[in-house]
Amino acid sequence: AYLNNKKTIAEGRRIPIDKAVENPTSTEIQDVCAAVGFNVLVEKNKMYPREWNRDVQYRGRVRIQLKQDDGNPCLPQFPTRKSVMLYAAETIPKLKTRTQKMGAGEQSLQQGEGGKKGKGKKKK
Repeated sequence: AYLNNKKTIAEGRRIPIDKAVENPTSTEIQDVCAAVGFNVLVEKNKMYPREWNRDVQYRGRVRIQLKQDDGNPCLPQFPTRKSVMLYAAETIPKLKTRTQKMGAGEQSLQQGEGGKKGKGKKKK
């Protein structure tokens, strides 16, 4: 919900809507954060309390170690939670799973448009 551009601020979004991502999953957030070098823990059965949809897609909590025991940040380029959220939202659309889904979606749209044109002509 923190990174979802389909949510309002009241529903739990924590970053600007123009930087947010459409329906990010906990595994996508985990992949992005682990690639940078964070210690990441995903709790699959946890859920955001304000989320009304109980689907598996919306489940999961990602826990990241931001600071060491002495209080210094683990990674100096990410001093705050918000910096991690903005980085994750910026990087998730570049994941291979996201780019493959986009390509398949465009192909199905083109096929659908062609079928609609044919049906329109037959109605006369």
